[in-house]
Amino acid sequence: MLQELFSPSVQHWLDLIGIFVFAISGALMAVRKNWDVFGIAALAEVTALGGGVFRDLVIGAVPPAAFIDLGYFVTPLIAAALVFFLHPEVERTQTAVNVFDAAGLGLFCVTGTTKAYDYGLGLTASAALGLATAVGGGVLRDIIANEVPSLVRWDRDLYAVPAMVGAGIVVLCIHLDALDGFTSALAVLTAFVLRLLAMRFHWRAPRAWNRRSAGVEVTEETP
Repeated sequence: MLQELFSPSVQHWLDLIGIFVFAISGALMAVRKNWDVFGIAALAEVTALGGGVFRDLVIGAVPPAAFIDLGYFVTPLIAAALVFFLHPEVERTQTAVNVFDAAGLGLFCVTGTTKAYDYGLGLTASAALGLATAVGGGVLRDIIANEVPSLVRWDRDLYAVPAMVGAGIVVLCIHLDALDGFTSALAVLTAFVLRLLAMRFHWRAPRAWNRRSAGVEVTEETP
């Protein structure tokens, strides 16, 4: 199905762009943690490829694409080298990085969902793996860096929800036999725009209803 939506060359270049941007975010976190060059490269690789590798292992697409295509493996190293030498300049372009990250989120939630469905998973499972493809690398990045994953922090702008919406549009279109290049692009664009709006207006997911009535509030600083 992926081949019907995008030509192989277009799909490849879109993947590389998304991988590069995700790798930038991983490398920047490693710099902020004062890690050495190996740590910067490793975190860039994990952030960029973690979600896709997890998806491929679950659906049985082995070896994962990240270990077959040299470009997938080398691209995060290029991003890591860029951050290693030019991280002050990269930090100053953080807004642009966030925009491209949102684009990668939209792309990967769609391609991840579609690939999972191609391998025989049901619609719900395909959407779940599409979400995992889009956000899995970031979760691994935060865990390795000893941070509470941004995905589950209430004080972070919506990230998983836009990916869930994008994946949901894909499975709905599959169910209606309406998935094509246009509807796939619409799903990518919807997830992308939702993420941008969340960053612009600081949209956040609600916390437990009336949670303060249950006792002392537990915060991240509570031992």
